[in-house]
Amino acid sequence: MVMEELYYTESHEWVQLNGDLATVGITDFAQSELGDIVFVELPDVNSRVSAGEPCGSIEAVKAVVDLISPLSGKVEERNGDLDDTPDLINKSAFDEGWLFKVRISSKDELANLLTAQEYSKLIEG
Repeated sequence: MVMEELYYTESHEWVQLNGDLATVGITDFAQSELGDIVFVELPDVNSRVSAGEPCGSIEAVKAVVDLISPLSGKVEERNGDLDDTPDLINKSAFDEGWLFKVRISSKDELANLLTAQEYSKLIEG
C-alpha cells in the first residue's frame, strides 16, 4: 500500500507534512520486508536530525536497520507507544505506527523526496 498524499524516501520512510511539521514513519513495504518489529530506537525530543542521516534504528526478528531522517530539523515529538508495543508499526505503518515528528528547517529538502508514483515504481522494480 502506498498513500498518495505522502512523500517517500528510497530508504522506505514516509513523510506527512502539516505546515512545517513533518510526521515520519516507515512504509508498509518496509515493515513487511522486515517482519516482526521487536524494538525501535527513536531520536530524542528537541534533538536535531539531518536529511539522509541515521537518527535511530528499527530492530526486527530478521534484521536491524538504520532509521534515516528524510528531512532536517528539530524533533518535536516521538511516538512513545512504540516503546512498549513496537509491533504497532507492523499493524498500522501509516497511522498508529508513526515514528517521530520534526519541525523542518527547509522546505527545499522536499524536492529530494519521492512522490507516491515514484515510490511505487521503486518498490515494484
